[in-house]
Amino acid sequence: MLLAVDIGNTNVVFGCVNSEDEIVVFERISTNHNATAAEYAALIKNILEMNHFRPEDIHDAVMSSVVPSVTNTVKEAIYKLFGVDVMVAGPGVRTGLNILIDNPKQLGSDQAVDAVAAINTYPVPLIIIDMGTATTVSVVDDRKNYLGGLIMTGMGVSVNALIDRTAQLPKIDFELPPNIIGRNTIDCMKSGALYSNACAIDGIVERIEDELGEKCTVVATGGLASTVIPLCRREIIVDNNLLIRGLTIIYRKNKK
Repeated sequence: MLLAVDIGNTNVVFGCVNSEDEIVVFERISTNHNATAAEYAALIKNILEMNHFRPEDIHDAVMSSVVPSVTNTVKEAIYKLFGVDVMVAGPGVRTGLNILIDNPKQLGSDQAVDAVAAINTYPVPLIIIDMGTATTVSVVDDRKNYLGGLIMTGMGVSVNALIDRTAQLPKIDFELPPNIIGRNTIDCMKSGALYSNACAIDGIVERIEDELGEKCTVVATGGLASTVIPLCRREIIVDNNLLIRGLTIIYRKNKK
């Protein structure tokens, strides 16, 4: 099996892909910037065992990361556990994606991986939304060129900043309140966080399509997508496997 790993600022996503490119394991853990390679190795081993697999079932690994301080730690953990060198998505790795931004090296590896998966799965042109620590929006034209996009403050970061800067607002979880008009402080905060992000996404999609002059397939992924996207009025596909699928495609393109 192939181990695919995406390291984000908030979460690390692990996926195991079999020889038929089926995702047979998908798990998300919190990113620990202070964990050692041995601690990450233990976590990965536990994830495999929970899903009834063994370390010897893993024969190769591929990774994307936007957290350089954790990248080498996880690479070392994977080598300790499986004895394999990790292919890291980044400069020098073929993606099949034509990136037209001013400096292609500035494109986050997770955005590139999302786009690779999307152009191989859905009709173009595409708008790809990844809702994590930051919410990123990527735009791919009808010739599968990566045009650019937007970066917005993620919903969790925004709410935490609000709580930190106010004296009486409590921490909340991101559950849907019974009504958009909140009747208490917690429901007001939940409604404000969820619906403001849903409305922002609807509006951004509409304006991107206006600029392109055509309708797009819209795909969303990331830890918060399943919570926010159902509140959007625009039809948006939620695909939580996008990153793992993109990493698998990149691995197949570069495997000797």
